[in-house]
Amino acid sequence: MNGITLTRLIEERKAWRRNAVFGFYAKPTKNADGTSNLKLWECGIPGRSGTPWEGGLYKLLMTFPNDYPASPPKCQFVPKLFHPNVYPSGTVCLSLLNIEADWRPSLTIKQILLGIQELLNNPNIQSPAQAEAYTLYCDNPQEYVNQVKLQAQTMRYKD
Repeated sequence: MNGITLTRLIEERKAWRRNAVFGFYAKPTKNADGTSNLKLWECGIPGRSGTPWEGGLYKLLMTFPNDYPASPPKCQFVPKLFHPNVYPSGTVCLSLLNIEADWRPSLTIKQILLGIQELLNNPNIQSPAQAEAYTLYCDNPQEYVNQVKLQAQTMRYKD
């Protein structure tokens, strides 16, 4: 990892600690020796209130490339989500995370997580990544909502 990447990720960690968004979490994973792995973060995105996603906490791994922030992190839901813009692998398809689209090195982890939360209830049908979810969203919106609500129940916050 280069110095720019390391410095940026340390600053991101400090900024998150000072100004975390309620209901979200974002933290580096731990290496086998107990040190922080700044290149791999565990994140949680709450379903927005008043949407079919409400009540769920959606776990995401954020993997940072060696040239971050010049290149965006890879964001992958674990377990994968039923969503038109989430690939079967769980990887998020979002222009914000695409270096050839809307990625900007100034984007923060906080902004990325808020963008993904927004995407949950507002899929981009111009960029489908998961055929089953996309088809159901377009052809039978109520059944799609039912599937999302069922998914939210299985990913509830743990007390």
